Amino acid sequence: MSKRKPDFELLKVLKVACKTYFNQTLVSNKKKHKMKVTAKHNERIAVMTFSSVYPHYVTKMEKKGRTVEELHEVIEWLTGFNALQLQELIADKVTFETFFQKATLNQNASLIKGVVCGYRVEDIDNTLTQQVRYLDKLVDELAKGRKMEKILRK
Repeated sequence: MSKRKPDFELLKVLKVACKTYFNQTLVSNKKKHKMKVTAKHNERIAVMTFSSVYPHYVTKMEKKGRTVEELHEVIEWLTGFNALQLQELIADKVTFETFFQKATLNQNASLIKGVVCGYRVEDIDNTLTQQVRYLDKLVDELAKGRKMEKILRK
C-alpha cells in the first residue's frame, strides 16, 4: 500500500477559499447590526411598563456583582429620577412612554453609542425607542464592569 503525498496546490486553493468564505461571513455578520426598528416594535416599547423591566435590571446587577445603588445612579444620570421617584413610577406602573415624558434626559445622553439588543443605538430614529435603548446600554455597561466615570460619560 503506497502513501499518497498531499497535493499542496489543492491545499493552497482550499485555504484561500476558506479564508474568503470566512471573511465574507464576518462582513455579513457586521451588517446585522443595521437592523431597522419597525413601527410595531416602537409601539411595543411605548406600552411596556418600566415596572416590568426594572426587576430584570436589578437581577442582572446582582448576578454581575454590582449594586442596586449603582443601578439607581445610572438611571438618575440618564433620567433625573432619584430612588424615591423611581419607586413611585414603579408603583404607578407607568409605561416607558410616560416614564421618558416625565424624565429630564441628561444632555450627554447622545454620547451613548454602540449596539444593544441588535440595534445600533445612535441609528435609531424613534426618540422613545432610542431613549429606552440608552437605558439598556447603560445597564449593560454597568453589568460588564465598566467604570462609573465612563458609563456616566464624564
